Amino acid sequence: MEVKIAKTAGFCFGVKRAVDRAYELTDEEKPIYTYGELIHNESVVENLRKRGVKVIHDLHELATLPEGKVIIRSHGIPESDYKTLKEGGFRYEDLTCPFVEKIHKLARDYSKDPDNLIVITGDPLHAEVIGIKGWCLTEPVIIKDVAEAENFHVPEGKRPVILSQTTFNAKNFQLIVEIFLKKRYDSIVLNTICQTTHERQAEADALSRECDAMIVIGGKNSSNTQKLYNICIKNCVDTYYIQTLDDLDPGKFGSFRCVGITAGASTPRKIIEEVRTVMAEKSFDELLEESFKTIHNGEVVEGTVIDVKPDQIILDIGYKSEGIITRQEYSNTPVDLTTVVNTGDKMEAKVLKLNDGEGQVLLTYKRLAAEKGNKKLEEAYENHEVLKAKVSQVLNGGLSVVIDEARVFIPASLVSDTYERNLDKYDGQEIEFVITEFNPRRRRIIGDRKQLLLAKKEEEKKALFERIHVGDTVEGTVKNITDFGAFIDLGGADGLLHISEMSWGHIENPKKVFKVGQTVKCFIKDINGEKIALSLKFPDANPWVDAETKYAPGTIVTGKVARMTDFGAFVELEPGVDALLHVSQIAKEHVEKPSDVLKTGEEVTAKVVDFNADTKKISLSIKALLSDDSDSEDAPAEDSEKTE
Repeated sequence: MEVKIAKTAGFCFGVKRAVDRAYELTDEEKPIYTYGELIHNESVVENLRKRGVKVIHDLHELATLPEGKVIIRSHGIPESDYKTLKEGGFRYEDLTCPFVEKIHKLARDYSKDPDNLIVITGDPLHAEVIGIKGWCLTEPVIIKDVAEAENFHVPEGKRPVILSQTTFNAKNFQLIVEIFLKKRYDSIVLNTICQTTHERQAEADALSRECDAMIVIGGKNSSNTQKLYNICIKNCVDTYYIQTLDDLDPGKFGSFRCVGITAGASTPRKIIEEVRTVMAEKSFDELLEESFKTIHNGEVVEGTVIDVKPDQIILDIGYKSEGIITRQEYSNTPVDLTTVVNTGDKMEAKVLKLNDGEGQVLLTYKRLAAEKGNKKLEEAYENHEVLKAKVSQVLNGGLSVVIDEARVFIPASLVSDTYERNLDKYDGQEIEFVITEFNPRRRRIIGDRKQLLLAKKEEEKKALFERIHVGDTVEGTVKNITDFGAFIDLGGADGLLHISEMSWGHIENPKKVFKVGQTVKCFIKDINGEKIALSLKFPDANPWVDAETKYAPGTIVTGKVARMTDFGAFVELEPGVDALLHVSQIAKEHVEKPSDVLKTGEEVTAKVVDFNADTKKISLSIKALLSDDSDSEDAPAEDSEKTE
C-alpha cells in the first residue's frame, strides 16, 4: 500500500505558535487559564490540563479563581473582552493568530463608514467569527453557506464588505462572492481565508481525487477539519474522519492500493506520524532510513540547535550530516551568535551546499530571512500596510531600514514633509513608512514616510478646524518669524500672529519679541477658509478702555520718548498708548527737530491738549506747561502792585 501524506497537514502557524507558547508558560508559572479550549483537539487540551492549564468559558470566572495568567487563543476575542480583562486587572498573553488580527482591523476600519455593511462568511457559533463580530462598530451579517447568500438581500443604500473566517471553505467563499456580484451589489471583497487553509483545502481536494481512500485527522469540534472531510468525501467515498490512532481500524484499508492522509490545523504532528506509521506497515529499519531525508541545494530545512559558538550554529536537520550556519550567513550585522540562539531552539534555514568540504551541510539563515522579509514587504506593498523599523544606516540621499534582513531605501525627499539637509538625526531611530515601490529583482524596494506625515497632519488639521471658533483662546508654538508677523503651530495648522496684533503697543521687529519654539497663548481673531488670524490684544487688557478719563485734555502726564520723526516725538504713556508731542509744542522757542532737544527713552512731562477717542490719538504739549508756569509766577507780582 502506498501512503501519501498532505504536505500541509497538521498545525498551522497560528495554532503551533499558541500551543508552543502554552507549553512554555506552564514551565514558567502557575496557574494558567485558557479562554476557551486552546485548540479543537481533545488530546492536546487534555495534555495541557495535566500540566495545570484550566479552561474557562467566561472571563467573570477569573474573579473567583486564584490569580494567574490568561491565554487568549489563536481564534481571537471581541474587543469588549480585552476591556473586561484590563478593567479586572487580569494578566493575559495574547496568542491571537496575526491573520485573525488583520481581519479584526479590517472589520473595525470598514465598519467606520456608515454606508458599509460588514458581511462575514463563516460559522456564526465559531469562536473566530464571534471575535470578528466583536470588532465591528455596526451590526454585521453572518452568512454560513451558499443558500443563505441566495436568500439574503442587502438593504438599500448599503455597500457590502465581504470578509471571511480564516478556515472557511475557499470554493464556497467564491460562490458566495459570485452571488453578490450577480445581484449587482457594489461589493468590496476581502478574501481573508488563511493562505495555509486555502493550500490545505486545495491539496486535500487533489489528494482525494488520486487516492483509493482518505484519512482525515482532527478534533470533532474542528471547523477546518470538518471542511477537509467534506472536500475529501465528495471525491473519495472511502473517507474516514478520526481524532487519534485509537479511532483507526487498519483492517478497513487492506484492499486499497493508495491511501491519503490529511489533517486539520489543530492536529499535532505526532498523531499524524503515528497514523502514517501504522498504515505504512514499514519495518523499523525502513522507517529509520526514511528519517534520513533527502535534501537539495536551495531547499528550506528545519532543524534543532545542538551547539552554538560565537561564530557558528550547528543544527540537527534530520540528514546524515549536520547543518552549519556561519556568522556571515546568519546576518549582515556582525553578532555573537551565542547571544541570539540557544541549544534546543528550532530554526529554519536554506541549504547552500550539501558538502562544505568537511562533510557538513552549509546553511544560510539570512538569505531565507531576506526572502521572508521580501514576502512581508510585498504583502505590505499590496495592502498599503504601515511598517515600523529602525534606521540601520544614513546614506547619501536617504535612509536604509532592514526588516527581516530585507532592505528598504527611503529617499531623502520621502523622509519628511519638509526639506531636511541633514538626516543624521534619524540614525537608529524607529520610524514608520509604507512601501511605494516593490521590485526586488532590480533591488528597488522604496519606502515613503512623507505621505504618512502628510496624512497625519491632514487629520490633525481637520480635527483642529472642527473644534476651534473665533474668540477661542489657544496655545501654540512659534514655528517661523518674519518681518510682518509670526506663524504659530496650533497642532494641525498654522495661525498668523500679525505684527499689528502682537501688542496694544508698537512692535518694531517681531524677531525681538519672539523666538522659534516659544509657547504662545493667544486668541483666534478670525477664520477665513483655512487661514487663521491670531491676536495677543486681549480685550480685557485694552489700555484704551478708560483712556478718555485718564488722558482728558488738561491732564498732566509723564511718559517716555518711544520714537521720533521730523514733525514730533511719540511718547509712550503706557504700553499700547502713544501720544504725539508735536515739534511746535516742545518748547517756547523754535525747535528745528525733536532730536535736537530730546532723546529716545527720555522721560518727559507734558499736558494733554487734545484727545480723540474715535481715532485713538492724543496730543501733548510741554509748551503749554511752560506757559502755565509763567502765568502762575506773574500773578503774585500783579496782585502786589495793585495792593500798593
